[in-house]
Amino acid sequence: MKKKLFTLLLLVAACATVASAQGRRGLRINEIMVQNDSSVVDDYGCRSAWVELFNSTYAPLEISSVYITNNKDVLNVSDPQERKAMMYAVPLGDVNTRIPKRQHVIFWADNQPTRGTFHMNFDIKAGQDNWIAVFDANGLDIIDSITVPATVPANATYARAFDGIDNEENPDQTWEIRDNSTESSYITPSSNNVIKDTNSKVEQFATQDKNGFAMTIMAMCIVFSALLLLCICFYIISKIGERVSKHNKAKSQHGAPLRDLPKDQHPDHDSGEEIAAIVMALHEHLDTHDRENTVLTINKVKRAYSPWSSKIYGLRETPRR
Repeated sequence: MKKKLFTLLLLVAACATVASAQGRRGLRINEIMVQNDSSVVDDYGCRSAWVELFNSTYAPLEISSVYITNNKDVLNVSDPQERKAMMYAVPLGDVNTRIPKRQHVIFWADNQPTRGTFHMNFDIKAGQDNWIAVFDANGLDIIDSITVPATVPANATYARAFDGIDNEENPDQTWEIRDNSTESSYITPSSNNVIKDTNSKVEQFATQDKNGFAMTIMAMCIVFSALLLLCICFYIISKIGERVSKHNKAKSQHGAPLRDLPKDQHPDHDSGEEIAAIVMALHEHLDTHDRENTVLTINKVKRAYSPWSSKIYGLRETPRR
């Protein structure tokens, strides 16, 4: 018994580890600012370079076991422990490392890891190419990486055109420089790179169906389809119950299952009215009924006469003449 329980725990732990690893594959580097002179400040009021990570999955993602680095020399190291020592490990125990679905988190590249979980142990140099990578918990597998070109100006970011999406047809259009010069080049720390203020599908539906007739028809079709599906389910369940009833009746009358009997000996299915009539006859003539659990049976009991409960004493008497 203990061996089975131990094996089950190992399987559960392995499945949880695999699921967590698959979830971390959805972590993406989303936006990077190399030189921060007039942009956002951290929780200490300082302006530093920052790296924005994005959870591209549709489930919460725990990132407390990943590694972030700008040191490309780790690729030449084969020992996982040596690699981990060269990178910033996102520490355990911080509830803020659990990123909700489709949300962002900022890590500050200020070389001040003692300031908290989101302050990394390296900084990013302006005026040169900067390689940023996120490694999985084993320190070997790269989850995501990007090289920020040296041409990115101060107070500008190198960001994905769309959150967490790689443009496979045109890879050169996956990343772009944003400097707040136009509406499409806003710098968006801890926010979507494409800010949506309206829903295009809702607007299109409102334009094509101004009076709401199509929506009414769609709603009615959905409701009637659900009712039809329920009717079919109830019909199938009743047929299954009828088949089981015939099987039990054949076994009790002939001592053989229904499939072994010829068709002319197949018993008919007893309807609910017939079963109710048989039960009432047994109850009336033999004063018996089935043993049922959690059923309260109330029998009518004749009460003895008592003047305390007699209503005659509560009536006004007719005066005598």
